[in-house]
Amino acid sequence: MRLTPLALAAGLLFVGAGIRAQSPDAPAENGLQSAPKLIPDRKLEAPPGGEAGRRLPIVLRAQEVRARPNLDAVAEGEVEFRRGGTVIQSDRLSYDQAEDLAVARGHVRIERAGAIYEGPELQLRVQRFEGFFLSPEFELLEFGAGGHAERIDFIDSSRAKLSNAIYTSCPRDGSGDPAWVLEAREVRLDFDANEGVADGAVLRFLGAPILAGPSISFPLTDERKSGWLPPSIGLDSRSGLELTVPYYWNIAPNRDATIAPWLSTKRGAGLQTQFRYLERSLGGTLDLDVLPNDRVADRSRSAWHWEHEGRFGSSGFYSADFRHVSDDGWWKDFPDSRRSLTPRLLGSDARIEQALHLGDSEGLAYVRTQRWQVLQDSDQLVTSPYQRSPQVGLRLGGGAGAGLRYSAETEFNRFTLPVGEDDGSRLTGDRVHLLASLSRRFGDPGWWLEPRLALNAASYRTDQRMADGDRSASRSVPTFSLDFGLELERETSGFGRALRQTLEPRLLYVRTPYEKQSDLPNFDSFGKDFNFQSIYSPNIFSGVDRVSDANQLTAGVTSRVVDAANGKELFRLGVVQRYLFSDQRVTSQADGTPDGETFDQPFSDVLLLGSTSLVPSWTLDGTLQYSPEISRTVRSVVGARYSPGPFRTVSATYRFARGLSEQVELGWQWPLSGRVPTTAERGTRSMIGAAAGGGGSCSGTWYGVGRFNYSMKDSRITDSILGVEYDAGCWIGRFVAERLSTGRSEATTRLMFQLELVGLSRLGSNPLGVLKDNIPGYTLLREERRDPISSDE
Repeated sequence: MRLTPLALAAGLLFVGAGIRAQSPDAPAENGLQSAPKLIPDRKLEAPPGGEAGRRLPIVLRAQEVRARPNLDAVAEGEVEFRRGGTVIQSDRLSYDQAEDLAVARGHVRIERAGAIYEGPELQLRVQRFEGFFLSPEFELLEFGAGGHAERIDFIDSSRAKLSNAIYTSCPRDGSGDPAWVLEAREVRLDFDANEGVADGAVLRFLGAPILAGPSISFPLTDERKSGWLPPSIGLDSRSGLELTVPYYWNIAPNRDATIAPWLSTKRGAGLQTQFRYLERSLGGTLDLDVLPNDRVADRSRSAWHWEHEGRFGSSGFYSADFRHVSDDGWWKDFPDSRRSLTPRLLGSDARIEQALHLGDSEGLAYVRTQRWQVLQDSDQLVTSPYQRSPQVGLRLGGGAGAGLRYSAETEFNRFTLPVGEDDGSRLTGDRVHLLASLSRRFGDPGWWLEPRLALNAASYRTDQRMADGDRSASRSVPTFSLDFGLELERETSGFGRALRQTLEPRLLYVRTPYEKQSDLPNFDSFGKDFNFQSIYSPNIFSGVDRVSDANQLTAGVTSRVVDAANGKELFRLGVVQRYLFSDQRVTSQADGTPDGETFDQPFSDVLLLGSTSLVPSWTLDGTLQYSPEISRTVRSVVGARYSPGPFRTVSATYRFARGLSEQVELGWQWPLSGRVPTTAERGTRSMIGAAAGGGGSCSGTWYGVGRFNYSMKDSRITDSILGVEYDAGCWIGRFVAERLSTGRSEATTRLMFQLELVGLSRLGSNPLGVLKDNIPGYTLLREERRDPISSDE
C-alpha cells in the first residue's frame, strides 16, 4: 500500500531535515502545481569524503579534555563536539580519530538542520554519518512538533532506519497523553531514492485509530511522488454522503494526473480526473468528471474543462478555454464543481494573438472564436450573449508627433446564437467596426488637460431583415472630449499624527452628435453601471453597437486624508454629477438594454462616496446615488467592519437598488469561549499548544464563523454559511454548513468537516476556501505555513 498524504513525517524529520507541505496551489519549479507532498526545507548534505573529509576541522570543548594527538580524545563535563554540520553535546564524549568514531553518553543532544535530538547514548562515525542513537527525543523547531523513537540507525549519510517511532505536535511534558500521535513500527529512509517507507503506521486521534496502513510510502524531497492522497468526505443535500479517494500520478517532471474515484450514497459511483502538462512553450490542464449512472437523474452525466496556452515565434500567443456539461441541471446538483463564475453560462473560446511593432507604434493582431453553453431552468430563463465565430481584429497605438497620441482598432465579427437559442427573434450577422482616437495631453505635476477626438464607425450585414427592411447598414459617430483635473495637497495634522490632505477636482466635457441607431442590430452593447468610473466615460454603453449622444459636462471632486508617515489612506470623500446641455436621445432602459426613453433632465443623479478608518478597529465605507428628480435615493451600498484584534471581526453591508433589490449581509469570526492566543503566540505552535491546553483536554478556544445574505424584498435568506472552529493547540476542528440558493424556492446545502493535525495534515473536506472567500476579514487560526503533510490549502 502506498499512501503519500499520510506519509510518516516523523521519519523524515528524525534525521534532521525540517519538512513542509506544498500547497496544491503553489507552483513547482517546473511550473506544474504540485500535489500534496513532503518537501524538505533543506536537503541533507553528506560531509565530504576522502581527503576533503579528513581536512574538516574538529572543535571540541569541555570542562576537562584528555587527548592523544592524532589518536583519540576523551572529554567530560558540558561537552560540545563540532565537525562540519554536526554538533553534539553530552556529559561525556570519546572520539577515536582513526575510526572517526564519536561515542557520547549522558544527556546527549544533537542540533542539526533545524531539529534537536536528545537521548542517553549516541555512537556515530562522523564523516560517513554511520551509527545509532538510543531512545532519542526530538523537537522540530519550525513546526513546534516532535516525538521519540526507540532507536535510530544511521546507515550512511543518505539512509536511516527508525524503530518504534512516534510523532506529534501536542505537548510532550508528561501532563497527559497527546491528543494525536502518528506511530510506526519501523521507518526506512533513502534520500538517494527519494523514498521513505513506514511499516505498521497508525494515526491515532484522542486514543482512537483513524487511519492505518501496513506500509506507507512517501517522498523525501521536493520531487513529486505517485501515491494515494487523503480521502475527502462531504455531505450534500442533493447527493447525500460523498466519499472521494484521490490518487496522484507523477507521470513525468512536466506531466501529472490526479484520479479520484467518487462515491455518493444517492447518485452512485463516479470519477473525477485532472491531467496537467507543461512543455517549453505550452501548457494546460484537462478536468473530466464522469458519472456513468446517476441514480437520481437516471442517466449518464459528465463535465469537462480544458485550458491550454502557448507561445510561438518571438511574440505570438495562443490559448484555448473550453468547457461543457452534459445537462442543464449540472450547476444545481454539483455546485462545488461549476468551474465558472457564471454557473449557468459556460463560455468557451480560442484565440491567436501576434504582437506588432511598427516604428513608434505597438499593436496586436488577433483571431478569436467564442461560444456559449446556456443552462436553462424553468425557474428563470437566461438570455444568451452572442457568439463570435470568428472575431478577427487589429489594434495599433502610439505617438503621432508633436505630443499627439493615437489609437485604432478594427474588427470583423460574425455573430451567431447558441444551438437551441436561435428562435428567429434576434438578428444574427456580420459586423465590421473601426474605433479610433487622437489626443494630446498637457500639464505638469498638479494639473492636466487632455483634448481627445474619437470615432466609432460600424457596418452591418444581417441574416434577417432589420426594422427598416434592409439587411445592410452602416453608421459613424464622432466624439470630442476635454478632460481637465487638479491634484492639490497640503500638510496638516490631527488625531495625534502628521497628515496630508488632497483636493482633486475634475471636469470632463463630452460632445457627441445624435445618430439614430434603434434600427441597427445590437450584438454587444449594454448600459454601463452608473458609478464613479463610468460617469467619466464619454459613452454610457459598453461594446460597439450603441453610442450615446452627448452635450454634457461631468464635474466632481475627491478629497483624501492620508497618514504622512506611511501613506495609509484614512479618509476619502467624493461627489460627482453630470449636467446635460441638451436632451440625451440614445439611452438605456432600466435593465441596461439600449433604446430607452429620451433623458430630458438637465442634471444626472448625484454620486457620493465616502470611506474612513480613522476610528481604531473600525472601517466604514459607502456609496450613494441620489436622484434630484424624485428627491430620493436610487441606490446605495453601505458597509461597516469592526476588527479589534486577531480572529475578531464583524462586518455588515446594506445594498439597496430602488425597485430591484434590497439586501443585508452579515459576516463574522469571533471567539466564543477560551483564551485567544496573542499575535506572537500564533507563530509558535508549541506555545499555542501549551496556552490552549493541547493534549486531549477541552480547554481550547471555540470560534464562531458565518455569513448571512438576507433579501428584504423576498423576505428570505438567499445564501448562508454557519460554522464553528475549535483550536486545541495541536489540532483544529472545523464544522461548516453552507446553503447555496439555486432558485427562488430551491437551495443546496453542504456540510463540511475538517480535522487539522497541526504539524502533520488536514483531513476531511476543506471549508477554508469557503470561509476565506465569503467572510470579510476572516483570519486563519494558523499562519499560512506549510505543514509536513497537507491534503489541501
